[in-house]
Amino acid sequence: MKYDFRETEKKWQKKWEESGIFEAHIDKTKKKFYALVEFPYPSGAGMHVGHIKAYGGLEVICRKKRMEGYNVLFPIGFDAFGLPTENYAIKTGIHPRKVTDMNIEKFTSQMKRVGFSFDWSRVIDTTDEDYYKWTQWIFLKMREHGLVFRDKALVNYCPSCKVVLSNEDSQGGKCDICHSDVVQRSKDVWYLRITAYADKLLDGLKTADYLPNIKLQQENWIGRSEGAFADFGIAGTDDTLRIYTTRPDTMFGVTFMVMAPEHPLIEKYASRISNMDELTAYRAECAKKTEFERTQLNKDKTGVKIEGLTAVNPLSGKEIPIYISDYVMMGYGTGAIMAVPAHDDRDWEFARKFGIDIIEVIKGGNIAEAAYTGDGEMINSGFLNGFTNKKDSIKRATEELEKLGKGEKGVQYKMKDWAFNRQRYWGEPIPIIHCPNCGDVSVPYDQLPLRLPEIDNFVAGQDGESPLAKIDSFVNCSCPVCGAAARRETDTMPQWAGSSWYFLRYLDPHNSDRFASREALEYWMPVDWYNGGMEHVTRHLIYSRFWHRFLYDIGEVNTPEPYAKRTAQGLILGPDGEKMSKSRGNVVDPNDIVDKYGADVLRTYIMFMGDYEKASPWSDSSVRGCKRFLERVAGMTDLTGGAKTTPESEGEIHRLIKKVSSDIDSMKFNTALAAMMGYINEVYDRGYIAVDELKTFVKLISPFAPHLAEEMWTYLGGDGFVSLAPWPVFDESKAARSVSEIAVQFMGRLKGTVEVPAGCDEATAWDAVEKSGLLASSLEGRQIVKKIYVPNRIFNVVAK
Repeated sequence: MKYDFRETEKKWQKKWEESGIFEAHIDKTKKKFYALVEFPYPSGAGMHVGHIKAYGGLEVICRKKRMEGYNVLFPIGFDAFGLPTENYAIKTGIHPRKVTDMNIEKFTSQMKRVGFSFDWSRVIDTTDEDYYKWTQWIFLKMREHGLVFRDKALVNYCPSCKVVLSNEDSQGGKCDICHSDVVQRSKDVWYLRITAYADKLLDGLKTADYLPNIKLQQENWIGRSEGAFADFGIAGTDDTLRIYTTRPDTMFGVTFMVMAPEHPLIEKYASRISNMDELTAYRAECAKKTEFERTQLNKDKTGVKIEGLTAVNPLSGKEIPIYISDYVMMGYGTGAIMAVPAHDDRDWEFARKFGIDIIEVIKGGNIAEAAYTGDGEMINSGFLNGFTNKKDSIKRATEELEKLGKGEKGVQYKMKDWAFNRQRYWGEPIPIIHCPNCGDVSVPYDQLPLRLPEIDNFVAGQDGESPLAKIDSFVNCSCPVCGAAARRETDTMPQWAGSSWYFLRYLDPHNSDRFASREALEYWMPVDWYNGGMEHVTRHLIYSRFWHRFLYDIGEVNTPEPYAKRTAQGLILGPDGEKMSKSRGNVVDPNDIVDKYGADVLRTYIMFMGDYEKASPWSDSSVRGCKRFLERVAGMTDLTGGAKTTPESEGEIHRLIKKVSSDIDSMKFNTALAAMMGYINEVYDRGYIAVDELKTFVKLISPFAPHLAEEMWTYLGGDGFVSLAPWPVFDESKAARSVSEIAVQFMGRLKGTVEVPAGCDEATAWDAVEKSGLLASSLEGRQIVKKIYVPNRIFNVVAK
């Protein structure tokens, strides 16, 4: 069969689209399968090979599932709000709406050109007013249920982008968007109270089928710890310093305390503090540092002792000094810590630098040389002396704090509430009105969506004010409660907002009355399989699980968890083994591969290049190898002339069915393709293949190379689309081999192989071994002591 990918791929893409065979509809007679990929941010650069791998895994699985009779929902959309588009608009003067539409059009044509079997009737765009109406609706529902609040706080601010960033968006002290240094500023911030859902998010992981490292990353991000809260008195006052510790049993070893430089008790007792000028200067230096810089473990320890304030240990009654230091943050925990230098590395270094006492309370180390962080017998600890079990000593210390009224058992989380506003234009407007009489008021639900106004100047103010603040017609409004003159909130939501619920909108994307109908939710949810990048398994995955669990709690969705299963693909590295980047010059453009070799070669190579979950380097020679493989696949149509099925050929194809089916289900795409390559080698070696067996092979290859498969299916007289043909069913009886090749060993050393009837008994196998003569010389003059026979594998003889 002559195969021209340039004509064939266009032809079948057009036929698929015209027939609508990948469109999903509710059909309760079929078992559903909802597959989800992370929808792309439509950048001007278009698709890269990473997108092909990210979508290609579930693409193969979805095509197989359709052929198995499942009702498959495999949607796609665009996560299109965000800073890159706005920055491009500022640079070029082209409105973000136009930029977004152009980029979506480009992405769409590229994805269709690769032949992905997405349901294009369900495309969503987070910047569409009909979409972000429901993003705003969910936000207001959260506010209605006490999960939205506003607070003044030190925030991560990017001077370059002129925007406030969450901790997640400024890791390493760098802006996630432009990678410039982040600084600290005090601003009014809208928060989502995600910490209220910490335990629910952890509990949900128990039933979800996630890769172990994905679960671990989520658990670490949430960072639940059990311990105790304790109140250290401020000597001579009625105030206390509340701390949280996971080791209340070490409190007899507390020799100093550290407060955040911003702690409000400093201002309250400024008149008692004799070195206030020194503290003020130190606080000014801290304000210049990012949160990342302040909390690094390996940085130089700095701080100032507060002269005039001391703390009282609630268990020992001793007075201890109080310091301020930049590594304690008001936004983390209680804004103060107790320091046990004998048993904490950072406290030990701080104590050595400032000449503070170090008291050993856990026996086992040499505290003159380093902090001892292991377990051991409690000493110098009053009623805890002699305890050797950490769990028991912690329990006893907590009981004592509770008895004294100085503390109680508690839980803390590493995860912090979600900073939810950005000072930019291209995002969902936050539907809040500031009224001088009523305070902060929600925009009424029947007035949603609160639309972005059309503007020409997208540059943020010098103080980080949103561009929307310049638009009087947007800002000035009436309070919906009292009618007084009021002002709209001018900050917008972060890009994470739209992606926190997009999987729900796919179910019913054109519904104007609800984000999705109850019927659609009950039929399609949960997502059966979600695949995406490891870089999103904390922020996006946690945020979206939070939003979904909230909607479940208020009765809006039918499942507590959105995703039944979550997997991740590895990176595609450049040919040099390094991460692809323009600066390295190692970027591979998928469009170039499609132009030169066709979409099927690109798809097949990316699924063949290595373990799907691991990083793999690009190889041009392997791309050419996949081209030759598909040419040989097409060439098998020339080997069918009059060929009949034999028991051996039937066994071969059924063993292939079993291998390919199993490997696809477990995302071992490379080994599935390797098995098919091995199979066609056998076909070419014997020179023929029966038409029915070739039809079966075409079905097996179709999830990987669907255009070629459709063409071959038609050529072989198949009915309809091979994409909808029944998936081959494995038959164990036909797959069984009539003969097996077993290894013949003498004293554990291989002497050769012989063929024996499959599964035969030892006597039959021994007869074949004897007749082969493989052991004749080895047994000469020796007596057989033992025969070890493993059916279908080995026959080992031990002699003396």
